[in-house]
Amino acid sequence: MTNYDEIDFSPLDAFADGEVITRSLVTDVRLPSGAVLALITLDNGRDHTRPNTLGPATLKELGETLDALSARAAAGEIQAVAITGKQYILAAGADLSDVSRVPSAEIAKLIAQRGHQVLGKLSSLGVPSFAFVNGLALGGGLEIALNSTYRTVDASAAAIALPEVFLGIIPGWGGAYLLPNLIGIENALEVVISNPLKQNRVLKPQQAFDLGIMDAIFPAANYLEDSLRWADGVLTGAVKVERKNEPGKIERLTKWPIAIKMARGMLESRIGTVPRSPYVALDLLDKAKGGTKAEGFAREDDALTDLITGDQFAASMYAFDLVQKRAKRPVGAPDKALAKKVQKVGIIGAGLMASQFALLFVRKLQVPVLITDLDQARVDKGLAYIHEEIGKLEQKGRLDGDGANRLRALIHGTTDKSEYADCDFVIEAVFEEVGVKQQVFGEIEKIVPADTILATNTSSLSVEEIGEKLEHPERLVGFHFFNPVAVMPLIEIVKTPTTNEAALSTAFVVAKGLGKNAVLTADAPGFVVNRLLAKVMGEAARAVYEGTPLLTVEKAFGPLGLPMTPFQLIDLVGWKVAAHVQDTMASAFPERFYANENFHQLAELPQVVDKDKNGKVTGWTKAAEKILKPAVGTAPAGEDEILRRVQDGLAQEIRIMLDEDVVPEVEDIDLCLILGAGWPFIDGGASPYLDREGASQRVFGGTFHEPPIRGIASV
Repeated sequence: MTNYDEIDFSPLDAFADGEVITRSLVTDVRLPSGAVLALITLDNGRDHTRPNTLGPATLKELGETLDALSARAAAGEIQAVAITGKQYILAAGADLSDVSRVPSAEIAKLIAQRGHQVLGKLSSLGVPSFAFVNGLALGGGLEIALNSTYRTVDASAAAIALPEVFLGIIPGWGGAYLLPNLIGIENALEVVISNPLKQNRVLKPQQAFDLGIMDAIFPAANYLEDSLRWADGVLTGAVKVERKNEPGKIERLTKWPIAIKMARGMLESRIGTVPRSPYVALDLLDKAKGGTKAEGFAREDDALTDLITGDQFAASMYAFDLVQKRAKRPVGAPDKALAKKVQKVGIIGAGLMASQFALLFVRKLQVPVLITDLDQARVDKGLAYIHEEIGKLEQKGRLDGDGANRLRALIHGTTDKSEYADCDFVIEAVFEEVGVKQQVFGEIEKIVPADTILATNTSSLSVEEIGEKLEHPERLVGFHFFNPVAVMPLIEIVKTPTTNEAALSTAFVVAKGLGKNAVLTADAPGFVVNRLLAKVMGEAARAVYEGTPLLTVEKAFGPLGLPMTPFQLIDLVGWKVAAHVQDTMASAFPERFYANENFHQLAELPQVVDKDKNGKVTGWTKAAEKILKPAVGTAPAGEDEILRRVQDGLAQEIRIMLDEDVVPEVEDIDLCLILGAGWPFIDGGASPYLDREGASQRVFGGTFHEPPIRGIASV
């Protein structure tokens, strides 16, 4: 059995260079009963925008503080220990920038063991320990609470979660063992695996309390005072802490293995078997049903070491850095001082996409929004949809009555285009055809002021061509959203050779105001995301028309680790849209992109593929088979061949895009794929994966990253 206090942790000292240390500040608090509680406050000396993190030096200091308090407890000087954080923050977990620089498996193992050694002291102080979760508690921050004897939470805390699986690792400082034994296996599966895989969903304080993670919840106004009073009640026996899922009450023989089996089947169906961390976490949760805490912690040590040193974690840290840093400072964005102030938005169209735009603009910018269409019936339908969605937000408590009424009052629909006369920013959401877009912009340009910014939401057409007939094409910018508009975080901002800095700056400022991440791209066919997805979908279609069975094609793409198989994706975006994009790309680059006229026949069907209840494609519909039968060949491709084709095709296309300056750097391509197509963190987007798989070397004799982004175990 591991005795953590006998391990030499000194190699971590050198590894702590540059760490922003979170201090452990101790204050003695005399409780109403006369008992003395030693209150540790974690504080890195920065404001709330720089959360407390748990690096090697931080853990060392916390460990020494807990040792000193243990000695004081033994001497009878204190009757309890509590730990809390600076304002709004308990801790955001391990300092991942440190973890990603781990030089060896030995250091990785020490990081895992150090967390267990220090946080584990909270359960062996000789007196009860209390975690006062006063704010954000992620990963190791939540594991501080789990290692404590009792836990309270501030009702206004921003987020509570164990997000490690999202980043290619596992909760490795007690979470994978302690949580299922605290709240039961079904609840633990939700927190440890399901939530991270749902775009890193977090718990609100009330949810954490309802699940049994927290023993008490108090309002923000008097949170610390209420927590201290409650702790005193626990110490005196006046407060009885009852947990519905205490170890003796958790059913282990039947429910536990059934829950694990169901979770494994769900994972295999939804994400395939490429991502490692969800399955490692699943195994740890499975084994947590028996054995000792020491055995559970030792398993976490081994699992965390293995994952930290692997390729998927290295790629995840690259992706995490892109999303946390690069996305917030878009490369190529002009000075925001050049942006036009947007006080009214016009949206050309009133269909579903236009209505989604209107709802987003009015919610986020809180300015008047105008929608127009060819007839009043379409306008009324769009307004009804917007009002209905505002009503849903009100029902869910995300808007109060006054807020909902204010938003409804800001939305206006009409067929009278003269009302665009005072709009500062006008975006079209009309049919994806150059002539149609040219026509509507031509009409609007005659009405709007000379400095109004015009934006097109085209997914693949030439923005420059759309603006060819404008008197002032310099104010036209591409502003490409992804569907669903409210959810997808990316906007591709497209600059034509004539787009001026004011239009571009306004586009970036508006995107930020909408809560979106913007990436600058040149005016090239398909821009970034659709160009590369067209490569993926085109290779899938090519294999089908060669005679490869549908499910063989779907399976061949599994190792890419994408959130959807090719034909799931096509079915989601729509067969007509997919056929149009393929035509655009094959027309622009016929030697590199595949399209088949037969695609348009399939697109006319009400349903092209059959799917099971989880959305997994199970086969063609009978109507689709009838169309396909005379069109497909008799030379099916194997899974390995299909995968290699798509890998090499992506590597070639990305290299060409970089050579043609479609985006400033390869990082921008990966950022677009992560935010706009759900490309997995464990791939790091596309380029680290293509380097690892040898596609970059096969195609252009080099790599996108030098050295390639790989884990320690592969170097």
